[in-house]
Amino acid sequence: MEFKQAFVNARHHVVFLLGLFTALVIAFSIETRDYGRILGNITFESTEEIPVRESRVLSEEEFVWANTAWVYFENNYQENTGLVNSVDGYPSTTMWDTASYLMGLLAAQKLNVISNAEFELRMEKALHTLARIPLIDGKLPNKAYNTQTLEMVDYSNKPVENGIGWSAIDIGRILVPLNIMVWQYPEFNKHVNDVLNHWDVSVMIKDGYLYGSRPAADGEGMELVQEGRIGYEEYASKAMSLMGRDVFNAMKYIDYLELVEIDGVDIPTDLRDPAKYHAHNYVVSESYILDSLEFGADSVSKIFAHRVYKAQENRYERTGILTAVSEDNVDEAPYFVYNTVFSDGKEWNAISDQGDDASHLKTLSTKAAFGWYALYDTPYTDLLIEDAQELFSDEKGWYSGRYEIDGRVNKAITANTNGIVLESLAYIENGALLSVGAK
Repeated sequence: MEFKQAFVNARHHVVFLLGLFTALVIAFSIETRDYGRILGNITFESTEEIPVRESRVLSEEEFVWANTAWVYFENNYQENTGLVNSVDGYPSTTMWDTASYLMGLLAAQKLNVISNAEFELRMEKALHTLARIPLIDGKLPNKAYNTQTLEMVDYSNKPVENGIGWSAIDIGRILVPLNIMVWQYPEFNKHVNDVLNHWDVSVMIKDGYLYGSRPAADGEGMELVQEGRIGYEEYASKAMSLMGRDVFNAMKYIDYLELVEIDGVDIPTDLRDPAKYHAHNYVVSESYILDSLEFGADSVSKIFAHRVYKAQENRYERTGILTAVSEDNVDEAPYFVYNTVFSDGKEWNAISDQGDDASHLKTLSTKAAFGWYALYDTPYTDLLIEDAQELFSDEKGWYSGRYEIDGRVNKAITANTNGIVLESLAYIENGALLSVGAK
């Protein structure tokens, strides 16, 4: 009986050790030149050397780029709440875009784009707001808020008394700047604790997986839905793991991993069927770029990130079309498009969040171009930045990109694009942003 109880008590340690062993096997298999077969038909091939960019001080031109990005946050700052609009001039935000603002704020401080006094004032006000916003069932932030009134709203910015649910992926992202504040800015520990004491992060984690919520089909309250696909799921889990949360299953790549060859590169895709799980399987640049910029990537994600990048470089070599794909706001209906390396069984697929074809709205993504430029020192990333460096307004900040079909500028201007531009430039100068001892 005592043995049985001891085994039960130890089961979590056993699971952890088995999982760690699995992760080590995956990493070893990817990084060696031998062919290794993992879980059936998944084979990781040998990889070329990754051309990482060495840290250095920004050039004068790059510093100007950083200041251009900060213009967006000056223009869209809401003085009374300390929040920033997700889209230029539109008083609404999500937790993802609020995270992009906070990461942009941190990057601007590290690059001396803003003064320490301005940084402290803005950060304190934002954290104070996050510690008092209304929450879904009193537990977690709604998917969208009015930046002026802090009301829970839908995506058209109409107030919804009980909200429209939470996004575990969005919340995972905003935990990144909160972790940075704890590690690098201890004077803000109380403010961060106030936020985390207001939120109940544990309700979005079940059996080590991430769960979002949405209104139940019967109209009674909210229902939980598993959230996250390969790339985003692992990225969003990392900050939670630093908080001691059990997100082991969400951080694993192997359970639903399938490698698909695209332009000569085996890229990571998610096996989960959109028809069954009611979520599309987007392979885009952003999750891998953010993982690298913020955490420094791990032994698996750094290989996957480079593969996602390399497929885009190879597409350019094959077609002559500069390629840096990600999800982006666009300046015409449907106003948001997932421009992907692979999604829903198709390579180089561009779709709306409803899954409708949006191939005519494929763009070179400004934030993806900046992100790949920050991570890799290659002739191709030089080509990307040479094109992207023109996509800005002195008065408004960085545009979202350029349409492939005719070269028009995609004039949507967002917190996410400008935040990631700042993050990318801060990475060039400081390395991974969530690193202890760097400030």
